[in-house]
Amino acid sequence: MDKFKDLLEKIESMTVLELSELVKAIEDKFGVSAAMPMMVGGGVASAEASATEEKTSWNIVLKEAGGQKIQVIKAVKEITGLGLQEAKAIVDGAPKVVKEGLKKEEAEEMKKKLLAAGAVVELQ
Repeated sequence: MDKFKDLLEKIESMTVLELSELVKAIEDKFGVSAAMPMMVGGGVASAEASATEEKTSWNIVLKEAGGQKIQVIKAVKEITGLGLQEAKAIVDGAPKVVKEGLKKEEAEEMKKKLLAAGAVVELQ
């Protein structure tokens, strides 16, 4: 992991637009796709099976910005590491997923931050 530290720090500081351009450049350079592969057949059966298993991945959904929109934008910016404009776009576009694929503890912590800022939040 240490050998990728500088690279990860650079990626972490990028805006959503820059990340999108980076993904496109990698796809073009190496002839790969970052798109999720589509399941052919059996999709319903696996969805039913996963519904009966315990949930291990959580999403934070911003339902409403509430009365303190600026505080919510700051909280979204802190949680996601996005720039101010990207964070504002998420808040303005509510209901919107703020972050996906989190462990329950991480999701609960981020939910607390958003609730403290005045947002209406849901874990899915």
